[in-house]
Amino acid sequence: MVVLPVLFLLGSLFLCSHVEAQSTTELLKQAAFQWKGSLTCAKWDCNCAFNRQSSCCCAANELYQLEDDTFTRIKYLWQHISSLSRRVQALKGSIRVAFKATIDPNLGTTILGTTERCFGPFNTNVPIPYAIVTLDDDRGYNPSLGVFIAPRAGVYVFSFTVYSSVEENGRLYHKVQLVWNGRPIVSVWENNREDSEDSATQVVILELQRGDQVYVELLSGRRICKYLEYNIFTGYIIYPYINE
Repeated sequence: MVVLPVLFLLGSLFLCSHVEAQSTTELLKQAAFQWKGSLTCAKWDCNCAFNRQSSCCCAANELYQLEDDTFTRIKYLWQHISSLSRRVQALKGSIRVAFKATIDPNLGTTILGTTERCFGPFNTNVPIPYAIVTLDDDRGYNPSLGVFIAPRAGVYVFSFTVYSSVEENGRLYHKVQLVWNGRPIVSVWENNREDSEDSATQVVILELQRGDQVYVELLSGRRICKYLEYNIFTGYIIYPYINE
């Protein structure tokens, strides 16, 4: 008869201890929720600390956010790389613009009273028809007119070399200029009796729109003599404007 009251008492103690333990946990949990001071971890999810492993709670949200941000950045980076790759392929594959041409020696005529064969003089400015073409990618250069017509918008490099030679005691008298859409850009010239020959080269970078015209002209009253094939006109595209 003594055993039953003892078991009942022990059972009551265990029950009370369990209730007390639960109450203490709830009190700690509520205290944590109501805490206003600084925490050991930034943005610490207190509920996580009571319901999951405490070792992963402090940084879990930040790590998830970092993972999402990183994925988004990688996605956009891949899109940009793909776009850049397509543009590079377009530049390498389909856009080839370049030309090189020289004057045909047969273009010269004999100057009266001399043995010199010269191109010019004329009573007006004349585009030089560099008729011997050794390179013309994209067919932008017209050898009959000596005019380059830009097949697409972009940045181009042009150069021309002028060479003239006269008899001893003769007079070098030439002026040649590069013209862009009717506007002179750069020129070379010579006017003396000190030398019997002379050469000069000009190089220029131009931003062209599709259809722009570039050519080299000999100015009125001037002439280029002998070895006309040494006179060269070249051009090529540095980079195009893809969207044009």
